[in-house]
Amino acid sequence: MKINNSIIHVILTGGVGSRLWPLSRKSQPKQYLEIFEGKSLFEMTVDRNSHLANKVMVVGNVDNHHLSGKVMNKTQTSYINIVEATPRNTAAAIAFAAFASNPDDILIVTPSDHIIDKMDNYNQAINEAILKAQDGYIVTFGIIPTKPETGYGYIESKGDKVISFREKPNETTAKEFIARGNFLWNSGMFCFKAGVLLDELKQFQPDVYEKSKAVWEASKDGFLSLDLSLEIPSISIDYAVMERSKKIKVVPASFAWSDLGSFESVYEYLITKGHPIDANGNMVIGCESYTTFLGLRNTIFVHTNNANLILQKENSQDVKDIYNELEKQNSELLN
Repeated sequence: MKINNSIIHVILTGGVGSRLWPLSRKSQPKQYLEIFEGKSLFEMTVDRNSHLANKVMVVGNVDNHHLSGKVMNKTQTSYINIVEATPRNTAAAIAFAAFASNPDDILIVTPSDHIIDKMDNYNQAINEAILKAQDGYIVTFGIIPTKPETGYGYIESKGDKVISFREKPNETTAKEFIARGNFLWNSGMFCFKAGVLLDELKQFQPDVYEKSKAVWEASKDGFLSLDLSLEIPSISIDYAVMERSKKIKVVPASFAWSDLGSFESVYEYLITKGHPIDANGNMVIGCESYTTFLGLRNTIFVHTNNANLILQKENSQDVKDIYNELEKQNSELLN
């Protein structure tokens, strides 16, 4: 299935979206919820990149690959399917995609659960990244920030040079980053030649490289072995390569971007699409029944058939604590 020097769109579909419980469940993670004008985030990701790449690769897992398959059928997109037996973080997931490619193929790696607007700016950023990737660089996309967001990692940059990668900051540090003016949100999107990425991985994380290679070589029709996969160290591509390689460039991009990682970001997105709120900023998601709020402001009521969540918009990062608590109890409500 290898064509010479393709541009391949690699879609990473891991993650359950624990901060979007109870909408997002293990059986229906957030990237497959059709709450965005009748489409899922995954479908929007496939559409968005269909004209930029000539091949598509989906790195999924045993729990969700059938959901990806439904979307690929719906959009009539042929794709290379890589099914992880167990999540081993992004370094391994990206390594599998690179092993499945020719060394000179250019990979555009994107998560499956992001919202992106201003498509002209997006296409321009991708084309710029492809040119840098052709020159042997590993390119990361830094989003020009619109506010001091604490839910994202940051890239400190100068032009297309990366000075440092920073963890998710607290409020004070985030404000400082914005004030300094040379910090970008780390989008978790990348572009590189498959061979360049693998060379760097081999140099900085030989263990991840060797064990991922062994898993890939033993794969059957894209399905990966559980026993072999468990031996791969679980480490992110940021730690494994991005923060260590000398071949990193950043494309500062001004497309509108959100990872929709919290109900606050879903709320803000839905408002731009005309989803109703009352005079005090309260919103209902998922409930057709008449619902009214008294004495409450900026509250989000999330309804599903077996669980409801009522939260202050400002507390949306804390939903993952509820998810973690239910996980400890082995609750059916996560399935």
